[in-house]
Amino acid sequence: MTTKDLIQLSGLKGKFQKRQWALILALVFFFALTFLIPRYGLLNEYIQLIIIYIGINIIMAVSLNMVNGYMGDFSLGHAGFMLIGAYISSILTVWVFPRNWNPIFTSIILFPIAVTAGGLAAALASLIIAFPSFKTRGDYLALVTLAFNMICVSVVQNIEAIGAGRGFMGMKKLTTMPWVFIWALIAIWVVRNFVYSNLGRGTVSIREDETAAELVGVNTRQVKVLTFVISSFFAGVGGALFAHILQFITPSTFQLQKNVDFLVMIYLGGMGSIGGSILGAVTYTVILELLREALTILGTFPIFASIPSLEVWRWVLAPLLLILLMIYRNKGIMGLREFGFLVPFRDQFGSRFWLKRRELTNANSSN
Repeated sequence: MTTKDLIQLSGLKGKFQKRQWALILALVFFFALTFLIPRYGLLNEYIQLIIIYIGINIIMAVSLNMVNGYMGDFSLGHAGFMLIGAYISSILTVWVFPRNWNPIFTSIILFPIAVTAGGLAAALASLIIAFPSFKTRGDYLALVTLAFNMICVSVVQNIEAIGAGRGFMGMKKLTTMPWVFIWALIAIWVVRNFVYSNLGRGTVSIREDETAAELVGVNTRQVKVLTFVISSFFAGVGGALFAHILQFITPSTFQLQKNVDFLVMIYLGGMGSIGGSILGAVTYTVILELLREALTILGTFPIFASIPSLEVWRWVLAPLLLILLMIYRNKGIMGLREFGFLVPFRDQFGSRFWLKRRELTNANSSN
């Protein structure tokens, strides 16, 4: 590598580091806002609730994109893992943890333990279907995960101890904007580091050609199982946060429609893109809330008095949007592209200098 290349590389590193520091300062600023907004009422409670839903949906979309986007498989069981995380964390905070302890201690110490436990329970449950389903190829994972989701819902609906089909309640409102921000940041950070690790590159190679990946030494089964477990863990985390903001959960909440919502988010934002998952989650959540407001306004007019609720229209909107995306924009907003701040330095600029060094080596060897 020439002196000119070294100087250019040093300048690019400097720019990259400045951008990283700007990102850190922006994250600190937004984290401070998560405390200031509810403390001083900078936004009304409805907007705050929407922001929390957006954060939870970001966690769900980013984690699902690991399997459906980066690995190239098709999972329809994300809502089932969300259900497991929601119920396990709720049982811990309602029945196991003392309810008369200091609220600050409960919020800072016990709640993250419950959320982590919900994620771990979902991850362990994913192993039950990961080992047998990944022995096969093709669309079998979609069938297995869909069946798993239906089994989870049916089992919970028949357990009277946790409310059966009536639902489970009694949770305190422990999910706050700071906690959602922290868990969303953790999910993005873990997925980003995994995707750009050696195992993550193995995941992408499986998507492109599983047979070729095996031939070059990728342990495809190990990579698949690990990717699926990490994805399921964050689905359980999202379920735990979801349960402690609603303070009431029912098995019917986690049926097929929930999976369709998550699929729309990742296809809208872009498969194989963390930034696309974030954009898709934000866009789809906002669209649903705007539709809710539009239906509320239309309901005030006598001619639209019998208009169906949002839950009915969601069954129309989500599948229709998914079909339109598949036909006209199958790569989504981002496609396989990524925001620069989510890509490591070596992946942004390293290949450029590696090619130059290779050309220089070839030229020297020919001489």
